[in-house]
Amino acid sequence: MSSGPQRSSRPVTRIATVHDVAAAARVSVATVSRVLNGNEKVDPERQRRVLSAIEELGYRRDGVARNLRRGSTKVWGLVISDIENPFFTSLVRGVQDQADEEGYSIILLNSDEDLDKEGRCLALMVEERVAGAILSPVSETKSVMDLLISTGTPTVMVDRRIRGLAVDTVIVDNVLGAYDGTMHLLGAGHRRVACISGPAESTTGSNRVTGYLRALEKTALAAEPELIRTTDFKRGGGYRATLDLFRQDPRPDALIVMNNLMTEGALHALRELGLRVPRDVALVGFDDLSWATLVEPQLTTIAQPVRELGRAAAELLGRRCRGDSFGFPAEVMLAPSLQIRESSVSKQPFSGDSAADSRSPRTR
Repeated sequence: MSSGPQRSSRPVTRIATVHDVAAAARVSVATVSRVLNGNEKVDPERQRRVLSAIEELGYRRDGVARNLRRGSTKVWGLVISDIENPFFTSLVRGVQDQADEEGYSIILLNSDEDLDKEGRCLALMVEERVAGAILSPVSETKSVMDLLISTGTPTVMVDRRIRGLAVDTVIVDNVLGAYDGTMHLLGAGHRRVACISGPAESTTGSNRVTGYLRALEKTALAAEPELIRTTDFKRGGGYRATLDLFRQDPRPDALIVMNNLMTEGALHALRELGLRVPRDVALVGFDDLSWATLVEPQLTTIAQPVRELGRAAAELLGRRCRGDSFGFPAEVMLAPSLQIRESSVSKQPFSGDSAADSRSPRTR
């Protein structure tokens, strides 16, 4: 039996990538990269399989060769975690604005909150020899960064971080945002405040739960596990979590939802259950999108400086690409702001501290 790549009689209908070559040759993307770059330390049998796969798939390195002749590219890769989320539309706008000023173009890729797809996105960026990368990581899986680190590609994490990894990061203070939103509901007299957040594997999701719990601790209220739900950052996740929470007895009298898509799902579920906002349940959402003032009642939100987030990430990457000397890894943390509207009307006076007077210290 041949040890070469599996051949197929089906015609190739798309341009082969370095990831396709790696899969066909049964080696890592890093091994393919070493073969392409003429690294002599590659096992001869693996090199033979890679070269055979390149021929079989019709893989072309035209773009790579062009970039190698130039010595460097004027292109950055940007990987976002959900292209359907309007939050990332504003973030991309901020990155693009700053990239234009820095003299770079952008390749935009979507991981769709999928770790395998994220890996393919990063492999493509390495294949195209991008000058730098900006990434909103799907999870805290450190190995996903191995390829960028091994090739020395300047990289900035944006919106989320991978804890324990020495990479430049630009984030919003999610603990503070969730703390302020929860304190606002508690200060309005609500006692059974429920929380819907994203996956614990994401620093965004876990940090927002931390902010919620700190607010309960500040007001001497015990955390009740039955009032906390973690799900994906999607409409469906918010919808299902809300149905689950409000079928309890006693049900929550307030709800904080930790991203805009989940908030849309929560509103759908509350309407389906016949519950009115804010008469039956007070509501605070995360992300201050334009529709927050178009719904009835208008939605109280924790606003994030999203465009500034993107600009700051691109500015930091530009400095790395220029070789500016400054600390490593750098971290930029932006502050959120509470936008109080009709959906979180007071239930009764509360003797505890208000959010304005009880802000938690910033987390670093």
